[in-house]
Amino acid sequence: MPGRKRVRPSTLGVDVGGVIVALAEEGAEDTSFFGSRPLETPAITGVMEALAALTEQPFAGRVHLVSKAGPKVAGNTRAWLAHHRFFERTGIAESHVHFVRERRDKAPVCERLGITHFVDDRLDVLAHLESVEHRYLFGRHPTPALPEWATPVATWAQFRTLLRV
Repeated sequence: MPGRKRVRPSTLGVDVGGVIVALAEEGAEDTSFFGSRPLETPAITGVMEALAALTEQPFAGRVHLVSKAGPKVAGNTRAWLAHHRFFERTGIAESHVHFVRERRDKAPVCERLGITHFVDDRLDVLAHLESVEHRYLFGRHPTPALPEWATPVATWAQFRTLLRV
């Protein structure tokens, strides 16, 4: 029908460094989140349980990881995901992992995948994601005034509460 807006199914996009995998050092760049012992880097508290629940409802299998990474970090990320049995524990499909070379390159990936919700620990990344209706700034940030399009979320438990899951 003319004039009707097409409703996209809810689809979640999630960054990796600082959102799924803890940063090696406080304030470190996300590309250094693995430190010198990549497989031993811990997961963010509650991430596995939250993503397992979110993959069921409300996203019904439509959960994607979208991460900025060169070949080395992408390899470390895949190894970390396998080592921690991420796909088994969360129900997210292995084919739902996407790497980009620049942070701004997350925007066309999100648009192509129909991402409606995105969780990232960097406000500059979220600023690029204009096609994403719900953008969440993850972690504890000393940002007093966020843009109206960004919703702060400190923990995965808080994110689940926000989405009522």
